[in-house]
Amino acid sequence: MSVEVHPTSVVERGAVLHDGVRIGPFCHVGPLAELGAGTELLSHASVVGNTKLGENCLLYPHAVLGCGPQVLGMRETSDSRLEIGAGSVFREYATAHSGIPKHGGLTKVGASCYIMIGAHIAHDCQIGNNVVMANNVSLAGHIEVGDNVWFGGLSAVHQFSRIGRNAFIGGGAIVVDDVIPFGSVIGNHAKLSGLNTVGLKRRGFSKADLHEIRAAYKAVFEGEGLFKARLSQAAQNFAGKPLAMELINFVLQGGDRPICKPA
Repeated sequence: MSVEVHPTSVVERGAVLHDGVRIGPFCHVGPLAELGAGTELLSHASVVGNTKLGENCLLYPHAVLGCGPQVLGMRETSDSRLEIGAGSVFREYATAHSGIPKHGGLTKVGASCYIMIGAHIAHDCQIGNNVVMANNVSLAGHIEVGDNVWFGGLSAVHQFSRIGRNAFIGGGAIVVDDVIPFGSVIGNHAKLSGLNTVGLKRRGFSKADLHEIRAAYKAVFEGEGLFKARLSQAAQNFAGKPLAMELINFVLQGGDRPICKPA
């Protein structure tokens, strides 16, 4: 397979283009960029900085990947990196920034993610696989997102937050606390509204799986007594049940932000 570059585009010396890369009109690829086999830039897209795209990625017009962090006084440096997994799609005007070197320097987006119009992934975020971000979703810096998370349009997430896998973030939600795996949150500021049951069923979780997750959710968030005591008791009661313990351990491990709870 050959590489195709439209004559109106600029590919700077040093850029690495693997087999089957196609670059449409008016694109810009910087000298430290690497585009995986089969990746395509439709038009007016930019890949700059120390940025590596996996195979078969697709960038729509005006998507921009690899610019430095939006941090006052931060200068562009090759130690600031961005990695995008295979098969990920960035729609029009979507952006992802590279990391801050003193924090590890890496922003990472997993495979088969779908990042819609105007969505933004800030510096040092760690995004799992099969994540969907609808139009104008905004993720601040240092956010951890598990696999299969869906973000409704216009939602936003506070820096240093964690979002567990298979969670659902409702449209317009303003998330300032950690979101448990399998959870569903809505509102401003977002509150836990239950489990992402629809998403879990679509991803093939069995009735037994859902029962286990629901039982752990109720034990932690709906039982009597103090939250800390319920959590400790749940950790004992559900020992050996992996899905329940994924939810419970997420809460136990904690992070820089509090846990998002029901209203």
